[in-house]
Amino acid sequence: MNKLTAIEVKSLLRQRGEASNKSDYGHALIIAGKKGTMGAAVIAAKAALRSGVGLLTVHVPTDERTILQTAVPEAMLLMREENQTNFDHFSAIGVGPGLGLDKRTEELFADILTEFKGPFVLDADSITLISNNEKLLDVVPHKTIITPHIGEFDRLFGVHQTNDDRMATAISKAREYKLIIVLKGHHTAIISEDEVFYNSTGNAGLAKGGSGDALTGVITSFLAQGYAPVNAAKLGVYLHGLAADITLQEQSMESMLITDVIGNFGNAFELIRA
Repeated sequence: MNKLTAIEVKSLLRQRGEASNKSDYGHALIIAGKKGTMGAAVIAAKAALRSGVGLLTVHVPTDERTILQTAVPEAMLLMREENQTNFDHFSAIGVGPGLGLDKRTEELFADILTEFKGPFVLDADSITLISNNEKLLDVVPHKTIITPHIGEFDRLFGVHQTNDDRMATAISKAREYKLIIVLKGHHTAIISEDEVFYNSTGNAGLAKGGSGDALTGVITSFLAQGYAPVNAAKLGVYLHGLAADITLQEQSMESMLITDVIGNFGNAFELIRA
């Protein structure tokens, strides 16, 4: 098990070409939000845009569209009621923040898993949907990134008494299903078929609602930009935590908001490149 270091992260992060354009940095789709939880979709969208994706579309209920169009004018929208499942023109898809658990959403999720051929990030309600219907786990594509917190992980793979036991299961399941598991916690672990890394950034100011939604947006953004899934996970986790550490210069752990953290992504990028 290795510690994720600044040197390694710097080696992974690409320079942005002076003559590049938005098409060089991918088109991400985030499927998130429902009535009462649109903040999760807004947070994921802002995090994706602040981490460099060229284009972003957010898949939302029609009645909630004004929230996204107002809060994140840089994002485009797809309406969930249109029942579109052909998403081949997207570079990567992130699914889950505030999504909901109703039958119609489960059917949409199952269709997307089988139809879309690009890389995925699965978080929050999408993980719970798999927990509620374990057959879905068998159709999750190889190299998919799942980002459970401890409770979501245990709902998916069974209750664990210790974190060591949980890590052993994570390593086993990553190999069995050929997944990348980002197990969120005090020292978030990134577990692939071949290796395990522990993150070295972040603080307890992230122990609040919305932090995982932002992480989903960041990792989806890096996937859409063409980073290999395990590298997208490493970059996303490290940047997210580093921005939280920078935010401590302005806020306390108690007062820190995830929107403060997203606002420091630019400072985190500069620190990584220094």
